[in-house]
Amino acid sequence: MTENYLLMGLELMLLGMGFVISFLCVLVAAMFGMSAVVKYLNKLFPEKVEVVEKKSAKSQAGDDAVIAAVVAAVLARK
Repeated sequence: MTENYLLMGLELMLLGMGFVISFLCVLVAAMFGMSAVVKYLNKLFPEKVEVVEKKSAKSQAGDDAVIAAVVAAVLARK
């Protein structure tokens, strides 16, 4: 009788693992399919790329002044 339960448990375990593996395979295939669709749509409808301007040297000097003021305030506080 114990052997019967052991075989039933083994059968149930293999069946459950089979369902999980098949679901994961379907999930991976769906992700590859969606990736291919998105790549195709990006070729048809490309997005515009915005150009980002760099900070000027004048702005950098202003940042240095702020940093110096903060350091001076911290040192004065000690």
